[in-house]
Amino acid sequence: MKNKRATSKPGGNAIAIPRSQIVIYSIVALISLAGLADATYLAVQALTGETMVCGGSPDCFKVLGSPYARIGGVPLALVGAVAYFSVFSFAILAAFGYARVRRFLLFTVWSMFAVTLWLLYTQAFILHAFCRYCLFSAAMVFLLAGLIVASRSP
Repeated sequence: MKNKRATSKPGGNAIAIPRSQIVIYSIVALISLAGLADATYLAVQALTGETMVCGGSPDCFKVLGSPYARIGGVPLALVGAVAYFSVFSFAILAAFGYARVRRFLLFTVWSMFAVTLWLLYTQAFILHAFCRYCLFSAAMVFLLAGLIVASRSP
C-alpha cells in the first residue's frame, strides 16, 4: 500500500514525503531530545551555580568554567538547549510534511555543526581540556548533520 498523505488545503504547506524521510526526521527528533537533555542539564547547572557531576574530571570544570562557556553572560549551554529544541520542533513538523520547515531545520543543524567545530577547536587547542558533556553534545550534532545529509532526496 502506498503512503498517501493528504495536504491540509490546496496550495498549503504540507506535502507528501516518502516514509524513509519520515523515519529519518523521527530519528533526528529523538537525537535532538538527547542533546536537549544534555544542554538543559548544563544550562541549569550554569544558571544555578551548582557544581557539575563530571566524574572527577578536572578537564570538565576547566572547560565549563572558562570564558568560552558564556556569550555575553548567557551560558552557551542555554543557547544549545534552544537550538536542540528548535531542531526537535522542525524535525517533527518536517515529518508531517511541512516543506518550508526543512530549510529552517537545515540551517539550524548546519549552524550547530559550525559552532560545534569551533568549540571542539577551542577545547583542543586553546583550553587543552575536554568536557564529557560537550563531547556528547558534539556527537549528537555530528549525528544530526549526518542524518540531515541522508534525508536529502536525490
